[in-house]
Amino acid sequence: MNAFPTEGIESILIRGTNWIGDVVMTFPALTSVRETMPKARITVLAKPWVADLVRMHPAVDEVLIYERPGRHDGHRGLLALVGKLRRKQFDAAILLQNAFEAAVIARLAGIPVRAGYSTDGRGLLLTHPVNRQPAIETVHQSRYYLAMLEALGFKPPRAALSLTPSEAQRIAAEQHLERFGIAGRRPLVGMAPGAAYGPAKRWFPERFAAVADRLAERYACPVLLFGSAGDRPSTEAVQSAARTALVDVAGRTTLGDAIALIARCDLFVTNDSGLMHVAGALGVPTVAIFGSTNPKTTYPLGERTVLIRRPVDCSPCLKQECPTDFRCMDLVSVDEVLKHSIRLLEEAERRRGSS
Repeated sequence: MNAFPTEGIESILIRGTNWIGDVVMTFPALTSVRETMPKARITVLAKPWVADLVRMHPAVDEVLIYERPGRHDGHRGLLALVGKLRRKQFDAAILLQNAFEAAVIARLAGIPVRAGYSTDGRGLLLTHPVNRQPAIETVHQSRYYLAMLEALGFKPPRAALSLTPSEAQRIAAEQHLERFGIAGRRPLVGMAPGAAYGPAKRWFPERFAAVADRLAERYACPVLLFGSAGDRPSTEAVQSAARTALVDVAGRTTLGDAIALIARCDLFVTNDSGLMHVAGALGVPTVAIFGSTNPKTTYPLGERTVLIRRPVDCSPCLKQECPTDFRCMDLVSVDEVLKHSIRLLEEAERRRGSS
């Protein structure tokens, strides 16, 4: 395999991943591309529901929206997207997404240099295919993308992972807090009790509620519930079980505004979810609860994260629903989550006091 031609490449299209957590785990790879090719214009092709998140990465110059489902459905929609990309005259494409379709789009768009893993039978569509070694699927997902770039000759990233809301998003977050009647109150606690993949990733709503109640009693702090519109059954179940009035923002803000609100939190308690990765990237102190999934490959990238998991013999099963007794989650107690939450909040208070 030839090394990626860094000379003469002025415009790069990166096909991003499709889900919030996966996008955050590609951020070190985006940094690698930027640091290796500081003068190139970097455009990311992304699904609309992650576009706000991709725009926050400092390496990204432009985001193009791939609306499928939507206006890019079918042959006509695909050709419309291909035509738009062709008019952009990209010099190269880097496919972080593994799908065969990503390689087809890059090839039809006439992009001369096309690099990515040679998965899904797409190797012949790539000018710079990278063989995926079996061992790479056992490391953290961020390393999965970096390994591909390193095989192409890109430098490992020097800059630490960071996520920064825009000034407009920070202002919008403060306006939301004012509307909720909790502007300026500290500490501020966020919780994400949902998870898109299935109930096997979700700790019990009544236990989230118990943690929320005890934190609210101890610190007189407001608690915000985060998630997508699809997570509302989870957030509503937490509110129903809680004695405290919680602020449920699930599906009621843009992703950008939700990220800015999470950035204002002093603590985030969460299942393994996309918002878990967001909180880690923001540097928010995070308690992450794992059940059916593998923390070795998807733990949140953040220095202030506590990972709670009970290594029972059937975990990680990677199943959507538990077929047995759900003991991987049942063994995670309210007291344990509360203990780590209090410690992280007190550390955050000491940092505020010394700044």
